[in-house]
Amino acid sequence: MFVRRWMAGCSAVFVGALLGSTPWEVRAATQQIDWAALNPAFEAATFVNDARVCGACHEDALRAFGDTPHARAFRVGKMPAQGECESCHGPRSKHVENPGRELAWAKLSAAQQSTVCMQCHEGGARMGWKGGAHLSSGVSCSSCHSVMAERSERVLLVRPRVEETCYTCHGEARAQMSKSSHHPVREGRMDCASCHNAHGSTPSLMRTATVNETCVSCHAEKRGPFLWEHAPVRESCANCHEPHGSSNRNLLTRKDPFLCLQCHSYGGHVNLPRYNRVSSPYGSGCVNCHVTTHGSNHPSGAKQTR
Repeated sequence: MFVRRWMAGCSAVFVGALLGSTPWEVRAATQQIDWAALNPAFEAATFVNDARVCGACHEDALRAFGDTPHARAFRVGKMPAQGECESCHGPRSKHVENPGRELAWAKLSAAQQSTVCMQCHEGGARMGWKGGAHLSSGVSCSSCHSVMAERSERVLLVRPRVEETCYTCHGEARAQMSKSSHHPVREGRMDCASCHNAHGSTPSLMRTATVNETCVSCHAEKRGPFLWEHAPVRESCANCHEPHGSSNRNLLTRKDPFLCLQCHSYGGHVNLPRYNRVSSPYGSGCVNCHVTTHGSNHPSGAKQTR
């Protein structure tokens, strides 16, 4: 029994390698949907299993679909489902007999549309999709992905670039990215998916469990651990930095001295505005002396001065 199970597991891995997907994606692709439970209009409908029947009316749509990765996957047999159209649109016999909008894709809710997509795409980075902010806000897979036409070189997005797709809803992030200090998204060196998993369920849809883990995946020198820690840094990078963009240097939420004064407001120190005579034109008074604001391992660095 153990040997048979081990051989079956090896076979799944081997098949996954051949198909360019992981074993759980291969298993997910064989899941069948109860279409009648998904939408009562499918009750008693059967599969036509012939895309040519659909093409008689939807010729333009099928022509555009023919250049997409999904269409190529069907052609090489990587989509073990009913038929090209009916794998995603369900059994169409009733629609063929009486064309109407009762069985249209737009009639399905975001959760129902996602159920259709997840019959093949469940698992991996999409494991948290069902509990994520996008689905709970009524965003479906087709809100971001164009299945019927290839409009992007990457993952069938509805817009040519990742950030352009995200900006269709997240206008505030677009405005912040236009500020003088920003992550290099506009320059094409990264995109929204560098930090966010759109299919995830963590707060702010971060790629990792916390904001700090995401930040230090690139800014490793800020990771620590440090002998002398700066408490706000340990709590969250977002205490001091605006990740999408800021009018202050280094993505700071405020100019350097005024940012520090939010916590360090005691008197008799040069950090107070009336005493601050060491600020550069960039307003960096505090960090002229406290140069290791993220933390220090120096024996004399208790005040982040080294």
